[in-house]
Amino acid sequence: MTFDRKDLSNEQLLDFYRKLLWPRMIEEKMLVLLRQGKISKWFSGIGQEAIAVGATLAMRQDEWIMPLHRNLGVFTTRGMPLQKLFKQWQGSQDGYSKGRERSFHFGNVEHHICGMISHLGPQLAIADGVGLAHTLRKEDKASLAFSGEGGTSEGDFHEALNVAAVWDLPVIFIIENNGYGLSTPTEEQYRCISLVDKARGYGMEGVQIDGNNLLSVYETIRGVREFCIKNRKPYLIECITFRMRGHEEASGTKYVPKRMFELWEAKDPVKNYEQYLVSVGILNDHEIDKLRQSFKEKIESELAIGFNSSPIVVDTETELNDVYAERDISKNAAVVVDNSAANFALESESELQPAPDKRLIDAIRDGLQQSMVEHPNLVLMGQDIAEYGGAFKITEGFVEEFGKERVRNTPLCESAIVGTALGLSLEGFKSMMEMQFADFVTVGFNQIINNLAKIHYRWGQPADVVIRMPCGGGVGAGPFHSQSNEAWFAHTPGLKVVYPSTPMDAKGLLIASINDPNPVMYFEHKALYRSVSGSVPDSYYEIEIGRARHVLQGEDISIITYGSGVHWAEDYAAGHTGISIDILDLRTLLPLDYMAIRAAVRRTGKVLILHEDTLTGGIGGELAAWIAENCFELLDAPVIRCASLDTPVPFSIELESNFMAKGRLDEVVQKLLSY
Repeated sequence: MTFDRKDLSNEQLLDFYRKLLWPRMIEEKMLVLLRQGKISKWFSGIGQEAIAVGATLAMRQDEWIMPLHRNLGVFTTRGMPLQKLFKQWQGSQDGYSKGRERSFHFGNVEHHICGMISHLGPQLAIADGVGLAHTLRKEDKASLAFSGEGGTSEGDFHEALNVAAVWDLPVIFIIENNGYGLSTPTEEQYRCISLVDKARGYGMEGVQIDGNNLLSVYETIRGVREFCIKNRKPYLIECITFRMRGHEEASGTKYVPKRMFELWEAKDPVKNYEQYLVSVGILNDHEIDKLRQSFKEKIESELAIGFNSSPIVVDTETELNDVYAERDISKNAAVVVDNSAANFALESESELQPAPDKRLIDAIRDGLQQSMVEHPNLVLMGQDIAEYGGAFKITEGFVEEFGKERVRNTPLCESAIVGTALGLSLEGFKSMMEMQFADFVTVGFNQIINNLAKIHYRWGQPADVVIRMPCGGGVGAGPFHSQSNEAWFAHTPGLKVVYPSTPMDAKGLLIASINDPNPVMYFEHKALYRSVSGSVPDSYYEIEIGRARHVLQGEDISIITYGSGVHWAEDYAAGHTGISIDILDLRTLLPLDYMAIRAAVRRTGKVLILHEDTLTGGIGGELAAWIAENCFELLDAPVIRCASLDTPVPFSIELESNFMAKGRLDEVVQKLLSY
């Protein structure tokens, strides 16, 4: 192995050695503790340390790195104390994630490290978002993300590289090619000769290097970083390496030919760099022994503190409170509107007048436009949303007003754009992503469910992201453009789910969603866009997330609903004046307004839950269960649901009409009244 020191001083070379040796010795100690049963699991990076250490040394301290579970060298080179790292690995409450995460599945803003999730690929797009933030601010900074060779088969890898290339982002993608994805060798993972060849397919530069040569890694990434910043381009680096342990210790290494260990033992990154320093007279055996002994003592000292962690104190209220980030209402606070009755009361009525009638689609546009003015750090992303104005023309004219940097057309890669939105959040930006149709959210599901929703609970990082979801049927669009899929997300702690039914609420809830530091799924029914109009103040105002709206007072039955169901219920009540119908519009599906639900039950004692979603698995089942469990004494009849058929949404207007819950509303109302 040949080392080229270039302009590095002796002290720098020695510092690099300390940085390289430190994670190796920590790992060796962890393996001893594992055999002793003092720790439960370990993912070893022995044999690969030069990549993590060299890459981190080449980046600035305030530049984000997205590491994986074998990149201990990133964490140690960034100066994270071993005692706290050990507490993290042990699941202690005073670790980085308060006992809520394992091993390296955590991040830390102070050290500019974004923790991985088990799915491996999603962190790549987060680096895109950070790179976009640097681009928007015109900062001379880059971001860096790791992938294994197995992870390059993930769709997230392809999407992240494509977005970075199309948007000219200063992002460095590193592939640690250690030959095996758990036990699957590279010949069963891909057919290209070298993974770096993939760079050309995305229109970016790439290079393959010896990942075990610390100085090669450092100098390459230092130069690549300068290239990315100067040229505003991404770059792909394939680091050839080998892990000397199993995927994790329990999996073993029997699937690896013995000759491979013999070959790579000779390429050990620590031993080879150590020998180089000795050969040029910078180190000697005595100094090596002295440093190793010092590190050994430091490890024992740090572990003594780590093992001395207090037992976990379980507090349910704390756990629930940490699911969501708290909003600082002193910042950008808007006028809050409470329109819980038909004649809404305004906190500042004069400020919100006049209130002309607007269509729901225009109200959404107004809320988005005013939020762009209010928040210069708000970025809009979505397919065709720029010059074209989006599939429904909601953002038409926004490019002329706010520019293409803030109103961004995206490639067809929903997962990467959700990840990019999260990366923007790391750098303090707000973002709105438009799913062209709510149905398309399935290809971004992992990022939403496992990254956006969980990140604050895991390590305190807010995901300041709104995802707009044009949804619903009634327009003859068939199975892939008509779904009501809100229940998928109402099940996920960490998300907020809102679903307005009126123009007034559409604008206020969208503004509130953008002001909220948590990820919000904002559902907007396509069939209501141009068919529903109502009074909408011109001013910048909010509707409080988590507050239901009492639409109509009644005594016979209570219809609890949202979205299109509100209009079905109102139309039914208007056509059946002999029935005194009480209507509650939930507006927010997560969190639910349980006080308003209980009040609706109390008003009539007979509850009908109405929604356009299918019956099985719809949110109506959760509502019915909660009412039965918590309001049983108020009921005069079973809770009854009226929902759409348990089939995909059909294309034919006749079939779709039969599918919809609306056609069965009278039958269900009569059934409930008969009790």
